[in-house]
Amino acid sequence: MILSELWNHYEADKRIQGFSQNTLRAYVLQLKMLVKDLGDIDISGVTLNLLKEYLAKQSDRLKPSSLGHRIRFVRSLFRYAYEETYLTSNPSLKLREPKLDKRIPKS
Repeated sequence: MILSELWNHYEADKRIQGFSQNTLRAYVLQLKMLVKDLGDIDISGVTLNLLKEYLAKQSDRLKPSSLGHRIRFVRSLFRYAYEETYLTSNPSLKLREPKLDKRIPKS
């Protein structure tokens, strides 16, 4: 199964769960960037190192919060593929989000 096919199943599942249109639009954007960088590859060929390389390239130009959103999407997508038995193991299991700066509260 390729990434775009996985997306069709994932999106249908998230619509059933009641995700908002804005969330799904943000996820579509994240998927397009993933496919643009990796290609529409077979999901069984995705490894942890491949995902780390993709995210490392993105980390140069993204804020930690934006990179965190991208990591959460990738983890969610591959967790879905693993739970639905499209994959035998989850390659995104060990991905961690970057540390975020502490915001100073406004008084």
